[in-house]
Amino acid sequence: MRLVSTRSVKPGTKIAQSIYNENNLPLIQKGTALTEKMIHRLLKQHITYVHIEDALTDDIYVEDVIPAKTRIKAMGMLKETFVGLKKDDIFNNAYILETKSQNLLVVIDELMKDIRNSNETISMLTNIFATDDYIFQHSINVAIYSLAIGSQVNLPDAQLAELGVGAILHDIGKIFIEEEILQKADKLTADEFAIMKTHTELGYNFLRKQNSISSVAAHCAYQHHERLDGSGYPRGIKGDAIHPFGKIIAIADVFDAVTSNRVYRSAMLPHEGLEILYAGAIQQFEKQYVEAFKQSVSVYPNGLTVRLNDGRTGVVIRQNKTLCDRPVIRIIKDASDQSISPYEVDMAYNVQVLIHSCQA
Repeated sequence: MRLVSTRSVKPGTKIAQSIYNENNLPLIQKGTALTEKMIHRLLKQHITYVHIEDALTDDIYVEDVIPAKTRIKAMGMLKETFVGLKKDDIFNNAYILETKSQNLLVVIDELMKDIRNSNETISMLTNIFATDDYIFQHSINVAIYSLAIGSQVNLPDAQLAELGVGAILHDIGKIFIEEEILQKADKLTADEFAIMKTHTELGYNFLRKQNSISSVAAHCAYQHHERLDGSGYPRGIKGDAIHPFGKIIAIADVFDAVTSNRVYRSAMLPHEGLEILYAGAIQQFEKQYVEAFKQSVSVYPNGLTVRLNDGRTGVVIRQNKTLCDRPVIRIIKDASDQSISPYEVDMAYNVQVLIHSCQA
């Protein structure tokens, strides 16, 4: 299977991986020839990339670190919680969050186990279930990325659980923001962005009053937009004044945001998202956490078409977990762009070979 941007898919292309709705029912079955209407629907439901059938790569196997069942369970739990909070008098009655807190911990525990038990690096470019609600999908992704970083730096289980809860609820303040701002298709105006920024304080002020949510988890909502150099918000605090969990979630939050399709811009590929994080390392992001994140994600996911520094074209077929930016490539075209009999190049053992560009 070949990994391609949903925006670049042509009608008639057959999908190589089934896509499900939030109830775990097939939305588009594997082998289906996509229509223009289907492609538009996938984009609307935040399916950024898809795997398509391709004769040269039909043996490529893509294993999800987080099984669809776990992700769908987490999505349903989070959506039920947020929607319930929106309907109630949330400032005076936090009963819903109190009753859901144990469910949150169960989901976080399942995510932690999946991350630890997998031999694969994390790739969530191809979400295999669709949703109209970006905020829920984003919250789950941020929790997964944050737990991966926490595991990489050997946080104890109790701290990982606390980090996971803080990460999955980091955007809870957005339930207080007007829908017309949250769902606006274009970029926000300066006034609208000022309102949007208040979600950090609104989320913190709500969470800190809940007996079932720790103060640290509440501070995750408060601090995930703070930056080491003081350029963040809401308080513009610097360095060690930011809790380590705030620093971790900031990295996960930015990475997922830039690698997801938005109406006003196309999604970046993982290596481009990492370049943004590295550009801000030391000044904005904690470098040790950026390095830990790099070791956790598929910088060049399986199925991605790449061009090497010597002009050859290939497709990523396997990951080297200890060298996440140096995968195994199946070469399919020579430097003259002529199709050839495929062969493999393991970048772990060919240090002179570099990935020059990606074609998604």
